[in-house]
Amino acid sequence: MDQTTVLDTFRNPFGNQEIELQQVEHPDGGMPMLRIRIRERGARFTIFDMDPLTARDWARKMLAWAEPMAAAHGAPASTEDAR
Repeated sequence: MDQTTVLDTFRNPFGNQEIELQQVEHPDGGMPMLRIRIRERGARFTIFDMDPLTARDWARKMLAWAEPMAAAHGAPASTEDAR
């Protein structure tokens, strides 16, 4: 059975989806994966696993888009700052 560790859980305020980031480790070894679970409207889930290199690339691309957009619209530096 896979070992799953929850890294963070948060909500998208515009669609009210619950997003959970998990680290998944397989009992037979191998590379740990990042699992992204998106729960919509109570029962519907989107779940996918991502390797570390893809996760890093995706994170960099999202941050490159998000930083200037947030700054242009007067948003705090992170959602942590907004809390």
